[in-house]
Amino acid sequence: MNIDLPFEQFHNKYIDRDKLLEFKYFFVRKVMFMKYSQGYIVMPGGFGTMDELFEAITLIQTGKIARFPIVMVGSEYWSGLFEWIKETMLGTHYISEEDLNLYRMVDTAEEAAEHIFRFYDKYLLKPNF
Repeated sequence: MNIDLPFEQFHNKYIDRDKLLEFKYFFVRKVMFMKYSQGYIVMPGGFGTMDELFEAITLIQTGKIARFPIVMVGSEYWSGLFEWIKETMLGTHYISEEDLNLYRMVDTAEEAAEHIFRFYDKYLLKPNF
């Protein structure tokens, strides 16, 4: 799901062309992400990555979409942000303790896959990938 940006003009070269979707607007891309996601694997990124991550967490938290696993890869990158969330947002009661269970932080592809498959095993479902 590629979006045309002035500083990132090329899609991921490992995506098969028949599976590549191109978008002009962020909001349309996010709608498609949310509608068809069976899990989010979130790699270190910029503001767009944060926007998509927090939209997914918010929609699940508020019950607007069904829950799916959200996995951030790279604890060195993500840990400061999520420590702040615990200390500041949870500490001032803007979020609840159970909201901290909406995501998982890992360091390897194997850990990410394990979390997603464990999530679906709990619900006796299988992702379609």
